[in-house]
Amino acid sequence: MAKRDYYEVLGVPRGASLDEIKKAYRKLAVQYHPDKNPGNKEAEEKFKEATEAYEVLSDPKKRETYDQFGFAGVEGMGGAGGGSPHDFSSVFRDFEDIFGDFSGIFDSFFGTGTRRRSGTGRTTTLQRGADLRYDLEIDFKDAVNGTKVEISYNRNAPCGICGGTGVELGGGRKTCPTCGGTGQIRRSSGFFSIASSCPHCNGEGYIIDHPCKHCGGSGLLKKLQKIKVTIPPGIEDGKRITIPGQGDAGPNGGPSGDLYVIIHVRPHEYFERDGSDVYCAIPISITQAALGAELTIRNLEDKKIRLVIPPGTQNGKILRLKGEGFPYPNQPNKKGDMYIKVFVQVPTRLSSRAKALLRELSEIEGENTEPHPIPLSELRNA
Repeated sequence: MAKRDYYEVLGVPRGASLDEIKKAYRKLAVQYHPDKNPGNKEAEEKFKEATEAYEVLSDPKKRETYDQFGFAGVEGMGGAGGGSPHDFSSVFRDFEDIFGDFSGIFDSFFGTGTRRRSGTGRTTTLQRGADLRYDLEIDFKDAVNGTKVEISYNRNAPCGICGGTGVELGGGRKTCPTCGGTGQIRRSSGFFSIASSCPHCNGEGYIIDHPCKHCGGSGLLKKLQKIKVTIPPGIEDGKRITIPGQGDAGPNGGPSGDLYVIIHVRPHEYFERDGSDVYCAIPISITQAALGAELTIRNLEDKKIRLVIPPGTQNGKILRLKGEGFPYPNQPNKKGDMYIKVFVQVPTRLSSRAKALLRELSEIEGENTEPHPIPLSELRNA
């Protein structure tokens, strides 16, 4: 198959700067790296192709020769052309030399972390502690007004005996014999080599000769943590509150993860929530529905409020009380509304006097004994 132009391979113009070439190669290397595409021959070939293009275009002398003479010009220079072998040792000798201006290249391969430089000048990655989840159940009223709740949970914390170092008092650290202190081991794959974290020292470059007996050399211990969580007014069921740095501590002084508190609101006996609005139902008598009335009911804060029943109120009528719902999130001074569905209760047991009055009312009203059906459209819109 015909070789592709190096600029085409990297997707850069012929006048691209070295910085643009590095960025283009980094993108392709991350996408097609063999560690991210195990067993994928096509990805491996694309990785080799991109590396070959970078090896030539990143070298000013080779690039000038390639621009002038093409593949034939760089033949024998460790570049392309004529089936000559390629020398990529300069490219793969140290990934950090190639991607020095892209400190996140290893994060792209192996995840995120905080990078630090040791006294020997070697850059290591501090592993971040795990995030933790806590499920907290609160009362309906606490979701209305907000509250503070103390919670207890177990987390990994730095060992108080060794200060999180994992080293016994009087002990120390020595160079890892497997990687020689580099924190990496290399394996060959075809004509290039790939560096990976040393499994013996977990990429630290050293091992502990006398591990702390209290924490077993991990530098971490399980600890019961107690903190107060602030629940904001108007919080909804299922919402998550993030508390930074209250998750597991990272090993070897790495940053702590976060604590995620998931809120579960207990259902209320009478109220049901929809966003910042709240719904409930109340019973009224036939006379209250017919004549109208002023009732006293209780709101979400268990305070007495006034509800006006208009004369002629029908069963199932929904009345609205503005500003008696939940506080809006992050706007505690603004509230939703309360919607009240009215149920007209028909008495099942009447005194003789009540029966006589109702018969008199029936005669006065001239009630219809042959009613027509109500259009369904009216019921749907009710």
